[in-house]
Amino acid sequence: MSTLLQNFKVLITKYPITRGMISYSLIWPVSSLVQQTFEGKTWGNYDWWRCLRFSLYGGLFVAPTLYGWIKVSSAMWPQTSIRTALAKAAVETISYTPGAMTCFYFIMSLLEMKTIEEAASEVRKKFLPTYKVGALVWPVVATINFSVIPEKNRVLFISVCSLIWTCFLAYMKHLQHHEMNEEDGFIVTKKTKENS
Repeated sequence: MSTLLQNFKVLITKYPITRGMISYSLIWPVSSLVQQTFEGKTWGNYDWWRCLRFSLYGGLFVAPTLYGWIKVSSAMWPQTSIRTALAKAAVETISYTPGAMTCFYFIMSLLEMKTIEEAASEVRKKFLPTYKVGALVWPVVATINFSVIPEKNRVLFISVCSLIWTCFLAYMKHLQHHEMNEEDGFIVTKKTKENS
């Protein structure tokens, strides 16, 4: 057993993308479980297929693409100053983030066996409200990540930060189109609006 653990440690040390894929394949379904708990679900009625979709998407799509982005941005801006971190955060917000959010809604919809038209419709409805929130959160996280965290630990740091973010994404993903309105730049569910 100790040899197996030793080999595992070597694997995740030698291949940081593997470490990121493992962490994302665990963090994303945990976020789904947290969000489902806020829905009122318990162990007996959690949607485990939804958790599996989050695990597959987080581990097989998000971790590799994020790892690639971090490698490219680190090559373009190898310095670790605050100024460089701010530049990376700004570029990430206008380049990586929109694509990542679009892929999230689109691919997760396809994993739910929705049609391409339904997936595209979900992107159209949910992208902008999600992006507005992300544009407030992720530049701060990215600035810390690019200025303070060593490169070999950046994917892991981002995966820890993304636990709360992914809970938000799970919430947004679960909202049905007819439950959403956008007022004054904020996301308002019809149920919330009717109760106020």
